Amino acid sequence: MENKNFNWGPALYILGYHLLLLIALPIYFFHFTPSWQIVTTSAVMIYVTGMSVTAGYHRLYSHSTYKIHPIIEVILLFFATMATQGSVLRWAYDHRQHHAFVDTDRDPYSIKKGFWYAHFLWLLEKPKEIENKTVADLYKKPLIRFQHRFYGPLMLVTNGLTSLFFGWCFGDYLGAFLFVWFVRLFFLHHFTWFINSLAHTWGARTFCQELSAVDNYLISMLTFGEGYHNYHHTFSYDYRNGIRWYHFDPTKWLIWTLSKLGLASQLRKNQFHFIEKRLILERKQLLLDKIHSSLSNNKRIWEEKVIVLTESILDKLQRVKQAKEDRLRLKRSKERTKEALSELSFQIKTIKNGLKAEYKHCKILSRQIMTFLPSLPDPGQFLALDSEQ
Repeated sequence: MENKNFNWGPALYILGYHLLLLIALPIYFFHFTPSWQIVTTSAVMIYVTGMSVTAGYHRLYSHSTYKIHPIIEVILLFFATMATQGSVLRWAYDHRQHHAFVDTDRDPYSIKKGFWYAHFLWLLEKPKEIENKTVADLYKKPLIRFQHRFYGPLMLVTNGLTSLFFGWCFGDYLGAFLFVWFVRLFFLHHFTWFINSLAHTWGARTFCQELSAVDNYLISMLTFGEGYHNYHHTFSYDYRNGIRWYHFDPTKWLIWTLSKLGLASQLRKNQFHFIEKRLILERKQLLLDKIHSSLSNNKRIWEEKVIVLTESILDKLQRVKQAKEDRLRLKRSKERTKEALSELSFQIKTIKNGLKAEYKHCKILSRQIMTFLPSLPDPGQFLALDSEQ
């Protein structure tokens, strides 16, 4: 890396506190034992500052997936500033560039340049100048402009005051500065950087095979719910990353809770129909690619089997969507009748039952193709298996 392109400020800070911890922690542990209050507070603050970045910098400012009450916005900005990841303008600009040019040379932290480059080495390069048009909506906010202009002092003040406060609370200023500031920052930084590195390396490409972004439950537990990254890159306007109830996404739960308290509104959420459609199309393409690249006989017959089944599922998904819209319109109409509503509900239930059967058939078909490649026999041999399962 050329000297003129080296980003000295962030580089010295990041490398400096890593070196500080390497030297100071052994000395501290030799002379002192940190209190459980200090350790617990540090762990809690990892989540408070981390989720302020994911809920604030990421889902609120970078993607505008919801609206927030001004008081909560100030709180999120305070703790996100403590996270030491740059100003909102810088963070959102880089992130929007990442989504627009993911996996290309114009991606600020492209995984194509290597794991460690995406993890943190990109931070050691001088950033490109922020283009106003990319973050024009954020430039309109006085609070965001203020934070951007005075980010350095604000970062030091927020971290310093918080460390002093907990040092006073627990009677251990040295421990508070070491753990609440720098140990917390060490874990928070690497957890956040995992989104750019691990979440583009290790996991399943559930919704889009063409993207390097992956879905991984374990990564989600370290990244405050950001581990369902393939979904996020496919549907970036959704306030959620984990769309199932069992998906670990505390940022989603925070935003949802704020909405129930009247502190957040206009939560943008992708419709079930579009999610299912995307899943089916991705499964179809995966199976066709496998058949085309690996199968040595009966290729056309198996391709047709996949195409017919997926088109039937997509048709039923569209019919369910249309029937639900019809039922909603009817409910709002003055001419609605109980019989008409019941008929539409029965129609939706019938189509869903058909969908359930075809999803099961699709699962069996997928297993057959993935199990018996590269030489699948005639599909007729599997008809009995289809009907039994």
